[in-house]
Amino acid sequence: MPLYRDEAVVLRTQKLGEADRIVTLLSRHRGRIRAVAKGVRRTSSKFGSRLEPFSYVDLQLAEGRSLDVITQAETLAPYGARLGADYDRYTAGTVMLETAERLVVEDKEPAVQQFLLLVGALRALTGPGEPGTPLRGPVSVLDSFLLRSLAVAGYAPSFDACARCGVTGPHRAFSPAAGGALCPSCRLPGSASPALQTMALLGALLAGEWDVVTAADERHAREAHSLVAAYLAWHLERGLKSLPHLTR
Repeated sequence: MPLYRDEAVVLRTQKLGEADRIVTLLSRHRGRIRAVAKGVRRTSSKFGSRLEPFSYVDLQLAEGRSLDVITQAETLAPYGARLGADYDRYTAGTVMLETAERLVVEDKEPAVQQFLLLVGALRALTGPGEPGTPLRGPVSVLDSFLLRSLAVAGYAPSFDACARCGVTGPHRAFSPAAGGALCPSCRLPGSASPALQTMALLGALLAGEWDVVTAADERHAREAHSLVAAYLAWHLERGLKSLPHLTR
């Protein structure tokens, strides 16, 4: 079987037989990969702990008919070990992994931007900061990741110009179904009416303007998170299993 190497983040694992696992990965060059890690559940396995969710790894794989086979694994960054000490950061990271798997819909189709966004977000999530940081910190990193990932996938929201007619804002209506901000003439029934500061914060999260994000009021940060969650759910067509654990 032909061999190849790639860097990847472990998104999910599931048991296979008595000792194996199927590992779902987001890789730098080949996008989403599903591969078998043979014997990984045995205590004698050389790389069992390296193939847990959140792990950033360098892999050698053998191409298979339906599933590839992992033959070597080296840890590049053990993000899972760092996230496990803080519930808020761990649940935010879990949402990131599930979102990445859902937005990269085809196996072995290059998704370099999504890969780089995920690695960067996990690095930011596990960066400086003490365990027990208030929810807003991890959620701001998560919200920025979600908006950027949606934009890369072709679902870029508008937070200034009207998503329907293009007239320049700011506007006080927001509709996930319409693609973001709406002017008074285009406003749809049931649209949300966020504060102007919330709309500005959403734009800053999408653009990565962290000075604006860190200066935002807590109530605007929470309102922004609710709108991001609604926008994500609309475009994924069904909610994430992991997201309710974060919002609770």
